[in-house]
Amino acid sequence: MKYRPLTTKAAAGLAALALTSTGVMVFGQTATAAPATTQRECSLVQEELVVTSAEPNDRTEQFANYGDTSGRWVGADSTYSVQLKDGSTAWLFSDTVLGTVVDGALDMDTLGFINNSIVLERGGELGPTVTGGTEADPQAIFGPPAADSWYWLGAGYAAPNGDLQIGINRYDKFGPGQWDWAWDHTAIGTVDPKTWEVTDVTTVDVDSNVQWTSWYERTQGKTYIYGVDDQGALKQAHVARVAGHDISRVDKWEYWTGSEWSRDAADSAPILDHVANEFSVTEFRDGYLLVTHDTSELFSSKVVAYTSCDPTGPFVNKTHLFSTPETGLWGSYGDPNVFTYNSHVHPQFSDDDTLLVSYNVNTFDNEHIFDDVTIYRPRFWTVTVADSETTN
Repeated sequence: MKYRPLTTKAAAGLAALALTSTGVMVFGQTATAAPATTQRECSLVQEELVVTSAEPNDRTEQFANYGDTSGRWVGADSTYSVQLKDGSTAWLFSDTVLGTVVDGALDMDTLGFINNSIVLERGGELGPTVTGGTEADPQAIFGPPAADSWYWLGAGYAAPNGDLQIGINRYDKFGPGQWDWAWDHTAIGTVDPKTWEVTDVTTVDVDSNVQWTSWYERTQGKTYIYGVDDQGALKQAHVARVAGHDISRVDKWEYWTGSEWSRDAADSAPILDHVANEFSVTEFRDGYLLVTHDTSELFSSKVVAYTSCDPTGPFVNKTHLFSTPETGLWGSYGDPNVFTYNSHVHPQFSDDDTLLVSYNVNTFDNEHIFDDVTIYRPRFWTVTVADSETTN
């Protein structure tokens, strides 16, 4: 099977090589502004978070064991998770290596490569791996929309009717070079978890360069939709919202302008600089917690958090949660090509004191992920945050 170099997704952003989007579309609707949301007060922002411990979580080894023994899923990135209606968890992945592992390396005769996949977790056990195609010829769940095009997965959202809605980004290759590809648009894909069939793909056809796939959060009677304006060296977070639970109702989205809500996506204003393409915004104590890789530094190993009283921000009190040990020449691999990226929280496995945070590991040496399958797999850390009462 032909495969695209795995590093393209992460390396483009981290190396500030991401190309400017060319797929700008026009949302043909007269803009109307909704009333501004009154900023509320909360205790969460009164002081910086205090991290009392941060340590590797057993889920890292769990996914490593699954990758070594499943005979199917070997490694992948993105690592979003969604708790489904039946209580199981769907782990959402983008570029995915399939095959059989022998003595820590991929048996190249079994190599498969697809642009997106899902791994299920039930009762604490991983498996099976969900793909499109057939057992003998697995394909991406969201298949190529055109020749030399593909979808990468973003965050997911469990709708009340049981459907799994996933933000997907379309990319198109326009030349022979390694970096001759660009983001075209975001879509919302709907999957039926009973059959794992794709039932709908709705294009986010709006006048915006924002990739609306970073995070989806149901709060305050709305569903908040977080995205990133990826300008290469600078990545800025944006937020939209929709009434109800169906994020595919794109024509009903409202966009935060910095002071009020607008129906025109072109009015969207950034709420935070130096986020990663993938981050999380979750309810935390009496406010909101944003967790991201720190992209203010090139190839940063730092995972940081910000707090806010409102889902629109302002997000303040930047706090260092931990540094990823794999990164760079002085990291655990001793390899300057190895980097980490796209950290976020998994709320169904977190609470007001303890966070489960994942991140991805990759390398600029494309072939090395086959020689050492441990590299291109998700990592998980447990971060414990002191109660605010104990820090006063």
